[in-house]
Amino acid sequence: MVIMAASTSSLTFQPILERIAEEIERTPGRGRPADYIPALAACDPRRFGMAVAELDGTVYGVGDWREPFSTQSITKVFTLALDLAREGDALWEHVGREPSGNPFNSLVQLEYENGIPRNPFINAGALVVTDRLQTRTGDAAGELLSFLRAESGNPALDFDQDVAASESTHGDRNAALAHFMASYGNIDNPVPVLLDQYFRQCSIKASCADLALATTFLARHGVRSDDTRLLTRSQAKQVNAVMLTCGTYDAAGDFAYRVGLPGKSGVGGGVIAVVPGRCTLCVWSPGLDERGNSVAGVAALDRFTTLTGLSVF
Repeated sequence: MVIMAASTSSLTFQPILERIAEEIERTPGRGRPADYIPALAACDPRRFGMAVAELDGTVYGVGDWREPFSTQSITKVFTLALDLAREGDALWEHVGREPSGNPFNSLVQLEYENGIPRNPFINAGALVVTDRLQTRTGDAAGELLSFLRAESGNPALDFDQDVAASESTHGDRNAALAHFMASYGNIDNPVPVLLDQYFRQCSIKASCADLALATTFLARHGVRSDDTRLLTRSQAKQVNAVMLTCGTYDAAGDFAYRVGLPGKSGVGGGVIAVVPGRCTLCVWSPGLDERGNSVAGVAALDRFTTLTGLSVF
């Protein structure tokens, strides 16, 4: 079967997804699960699911696309949007918008940049955003969960207490980041409270279908599934831009080169991506490369943009 790139009005996503799944199944070398989080270490790296959500809520999927998995850093996109909607540009006084060029849990830049993280998607930056959302809502993780349930249409979404506990037990690096930023006055809440919120946030389990639907507001230029506006059009552009430049840790340049879409990965093996004005995607496969991105997930998104011609470039 040969599928040629088509006009955006005539694309049929299901056969494209099926072709991608067939190609991924034949691909050797899927990477390794995140073994530094014991609750994730046992995941089968050959699991694979992929979903595409159109702006009207129609969802196409293949493989394990309805299987819940640990969202991890994917949730940073939604927390960023929820806080940006509340405080606007004031947020950017506390976190930057530049790629870090370092691992996602690195401490090295914070000291010579006065406790201001490079971007919202490295761990330090996500801690700042969660802290600010906590100040504004009193329950950042709960606010996030409510948003994801509403946008996905799945009220069963929930925290995975075992994953949250596992991350808390092995969370010394995140605690160090939070305490260090607190010493510069860039954290408002008590660090134990912040860490509890952050670990719960990252532990949420959701499927490719759930996350593709939940991300649709970014393809709709800030408009939620109920047609209310969360972000201004400019703010939605900002979130998409930071996803493109910073969403896949220190592999963002390679991701932009291969995929050409705003995207955000998580060490649970998920990756979301946005085609503004057209659709959103989520792919899951637990095997990671050395930079913490899903090997099969990035490959699948690469094939999707190649086969469809859908890209921001």
